[in-house]
Amino acid sequence: MADHFDLLVIGAGPAGEKGAAQAAYFGKRVCVVERAPRPGGAAVNTGTVPSKTLRETALYFSGLRQRGLYGVEYHVKPDITIADFMFRERAVVEASWQLIDENFARHGITVVQGSATVIDGHTVEVTRHTETRRLTAETILLATGSHPLRPAAIPFDGEVVLDSDDILRMQSIPSRLVVIGGGVIGCEYAGIFGALGCRVTIVNARERLLTQLDAQVSEALRADMTRRLGAQVMLNAEVRDIRVDEAERSRFAVVTLTDGTEIAADAVLYSVGREGSTRDLGLEKAGIRTNDRGFVLVDKRYRTTVPTVYAAGDVIGFPALAATSMEQARVAMCHAFELKYKQELSPVLPYGVWTVPEIAMVGETEESAREKGLEYEIGHSSFRLNPRGQIIGDLEGFVKLVFRPGDQQLLGCSVFGEGACEMIHVAAAVLSFGGTIDYFIQSVFNYPTLSDVYKYAAYDGLQRLARRRSRVASLPSSALPGS
Repeated sequence: MADHFDLLVIGAGPAGEKGAAQAAYFGKRVCVVERAPRPGGAAVNTGTVPSKTLRETALYFSGLRQRGLYGVEYHVKPDITIADFMFRERAVVEASWQLIDENFARHGITVVQGSATVIDGHTVEVTRHTETRRLTAETILLATGSHPLRPAAIPFDGEVVLDSDDILRMQSIPSRLVVIGGGVIGCEYAGIFGALGCRVTIVNARERLLTQLDAQVSEALRADMTRRLGAQVMLNAEVRDIRVDEAERSRFAVVTLTDGTEIAADAVLYSVGREGSTRDLGLEKAGIRTNDRGFVLVDKRYRTTVPTVYAAGDVIGFPALAATSMEQARVAMCHAFELKYKQELSPVLPYGVWTVPEIAMVGETEESAREKGLEYEIGHSSFRLNPRGQIIGDLEGFVKLVFRPGDQQLLGCSVFGEGACEMIHVAAAVLSFGGTIDYFIQSVFNYPTLSDVYKYAAYDGLQRLARRRSRVASLPSSALPGS
């Protein structure tokens, strides 16, 4: 019975690690299979942790956080090398590996390295080099994550034309970078390299950046990137062709748009979409269904089309956030083993984007509220009016609240600026408990802190609401709805 477990987890990323730990915490015998030499998945090795670490490194080297402070202008430190740039990223990734290994050991989880193939709802075959091992379990959790979409027409070479995995292996910092795609990954890396003085051009097929965010936030990001980083943002722009040319022993790329515009660059980052990492798992033969992009189909309990096999994290697609992936796996394991603990994923999901500056949101935006036909009012306040905002030199940041006029219940919140991804949890807590904007009015926030901006955004919302009611009261009865 040495190769039989209560749970077999395929993939040691955020979903795999936390799903395994959840089951082991309740006494289940767990085995994690990971094909990579080290755990962590894309979140630790190629995505979340590295990119956020590189962002902090870029802000340090550029002095961007000190802009306008003490009369000092920011600039990239001289003689910066790629080794300087990547040193901190390596240290943080290695520390993350150790923490995951410690978590597995603390929970008594067996770890097997190798490539997994699902034979049926209880059996997984693991291959490493020339050896094959068969493992069985009562339940299987698929947590293999996702990887960058690589269309055949794009000439990826890992040096000049890159995806978001390749960019961490760059040998030098490009002086010119074209980022294709205005989503999270594209905007984050555009900010990182823009902060280092790289001339960045973003080519986005949509009408604005980060279309899932509030339109005011999206426009603020575009304006800030253009003004502060010197980036060029091309919207409603389609790429027709990418070619790699050589000149004087150097290689460079030329991006041609559908309108004939050509953009030359030392590197091109293609970041348009991802697909599920399921190609070599044998899911089809095992009866586990996926969609046309390799994402596993699951029900609300995260069960696949084979009842003993569950899936969680990026491998099931949207929203593909590390924090959400961890919770999905925990919920899945509670259902798999009938644990009366976590029965569903929280409906309140904070969303953070580590651009320069940070962006975060939770709940409704003004646009989503309008599309759903919700009656709403907004409250807005700027970091410029806040002493802490003045101290740190972030005068462009703001908090925007969306709330219901009748009872003033909070519907959503967006934050733009320094610390946004931390600040958003205050609004998320209020949403979770069905609170109103009166929470911000009544609360006492430390002074001086950016969180105090919430209070003044709420006051602004109340003033807007009062003006709205005043206008309605002044209308003649014939102008009122239903008259």
